[in-house]
This record gives sequence, structure tokens and C-alpha cells, in this order.
Amino acid sequence: MSDVQAPERVRLFVALELPENVRETLIRWRERVPGGASGLRPIVREHLHATLCFLGWRSSDEIEAIGSACDVVAARPDPLLRLGHGIWLPARRPRVLAVSLEDESGSLAALHAALSETLAAGGWYEPEKRPYLGHVTVARAAGGFRARKAELPTPPALEFRARRVTLYRSRLLRSGARYEPLAAVELSGEGSC
Repeated sequence: MSDVQAPERVRLFVALELPENVRETLIRWRERVPGGASGLRPIVREHLHATLCFLGWRSSDEIEAIGSACDVVAARPDPLLRLGHGIWLPARRPRVLAVSLEDESGSLAALHAALSETLAAGGWYEPEKRPYLGHVTVARAAGGFRARKAELPTPPALEFRARRVTLYRSRLLRSGARYEPLAAVELSGEGSC
């Protein structure tokens, strides 16, 4: 009988980190949603991010290789983004309250495409069939939640640069998911793709 244990299964995703002032602005915006965030579990400030690729459950022995694969974006410019509009996702039976990200240069989409292609080639990611929608989830629906049809407030027109891409582990807890950074890649700085 062998004493060797199978690698642990871990839930992973790759995300664009947000500057602190953006996180604070998103928290204040969420507080202005009609009816408050009743029936929603707010995402804590330090966990606000823009997901680029959700990898799902992976073997823990793949973490190092996935982290290295994320280096594909190191030479890319840090995207110049702007907070867009409040949205419920998905549209038919919403489970999350989010704010879209506007990206006039297309650098966020290019960043997503580079990561998606590299991670898919490594066998760690299955690209989604729908087009990528840059957004930040600010709250998740609790059981029995129904989104109100009331119009969402307009987020401030805040422009910012996101300078780091991070591989995260997501731990699912009763109180909500907790994210643990495993590897990070600094983007090259201002510029265009």
C-alpha cells in the first residue's frame, strides 16, 4: 500500500487586480443600489477583481505550471479602463450584481485572448462560447433572490489602469468565497497592444 496522497483539488481563476480607489468607488456604488443589497451577499473590498479566465477545479500539482503560463501577459500594456454601467448577470435569472468595464483600446480583450489561448493550449481552460465581457462582480445572489427591475444607479466615470494579473485559489465557505493569490504577473506599463 502506498502512502502517497493524490494531489488536492483546488478551484482556480485568473483575474485582473483593481486599484484600491476603484474598489472603494465600487463599494460606494453598491450601497446606492435601490433597495440596498437586500438578498445579495456583497463581495468584500479586497476580493473585488475582473475575472479573465475561470479555470474551475484543477489539481494542486498544476498550480506552478498555470502560474508560469500566465507570464504570457507580462509584456502586455496595462489596460486603461473606465467603469461602465451597472448590470445584472446573467440577464434572464440574475445571480450577480456587477459593473461593466469599458475598454476603448481593446487591450483588456487582448489580454483575455492571450491568456485564454495559452491556458487552453495547456489543457487548463476551456474558452467560453460567448464573447468576453469585462466586469467586476460586486455582490452575489443569496438563496431565493430575485433582481428588482428598478434601474441601477450610474457608476462614477472613473478611469484607471490595472497593472497586475493574478492566479487565485477560490475557497468556497458558508460566508462566501475567499480568494488566495498564488502567482502574479506585473503588466509592462502604459502603451497600446
